[in-house]
Amino acid sequence: MFAIYKRELRSFFTTPIGYIFCAIFLCFSAGVFCYSTLYQMSADTTTYFTAMLFSLVILVPLLSMRSFSEERKTKTEQLLLSAPVSLTGMVMAKFLASYTVFFGCTLVSSLNFIILYTHAEPKTALILCNLAAFLLVGMAFLAIGIFISAMTESQLAASVITVATLLVLLLISMLNSLISVSWIRFLLSGLSVFSRYQNFSNGIFDVAALVYYLSLTALFLFLTVRVFDRRRYA
Repeated sequence: MFAIYKRELRSFFTTPIGYIFCAIFLCFSAGVFCYSTLYQMSADTTTYFTAMLFSLVILVPLLSMRSFSEERKTKTEQLLLSAPVSLTGMVMAKFLASYTVFFGCTLVSSLNFIILYTHAEPKTALILCNLAAFLLVGMAFLAIGIFISAMTESQLAASVITVATLLVLLLISMLNSLISVSWIRFLLSGLSVFSRYQNFSNGIFDVAALVYYLSLTALFLFLTVRVFDRRRYA
């Protein structure tokens, strides 16, 4: 598993994709941070984190689209399936490599807050809650993207489907204004990633949302393993 993890992590920086992801992530986060806090002369980071949350719809597919699609296209998938590692270990190695890049960029972008602390007195608890939620959402989105990547050998198809899926998960609660049936509205709010994020954005650590994000991650990683389990014996 560790060998696959190192190989996958190295591949992000032996090809342009890792540099492209880091450049877009850090430039976008710096730009939004400057506009929403320094330019507005505000210590409120709500706008910053909301913008970063929606940016994941575009950023996450950059990391996940090549995870397994490239293996199928280059015909190296069978080497992975015959490697002396479990299918769960193989999927987790790919997932952890992608998440390491995502986590690293999030950590570097968090240096922006040092500048904010020199000019204002932001609420530390609010920032930490938002950061925790952002990392959890990124984790869930990466698991979904990796699952979709495992379903096709086209990186373009994987990225487009992932963008559409993540956008639906973020915006699904907005349908509530068009629906009068209470239990359907409750269901849509429960499925919406953005609705679950709201407590974190207000500085409240929501345990139910934590369980939701972790469950979503585990579900799609499990489904990815099942895809390869069926493919191995097909």
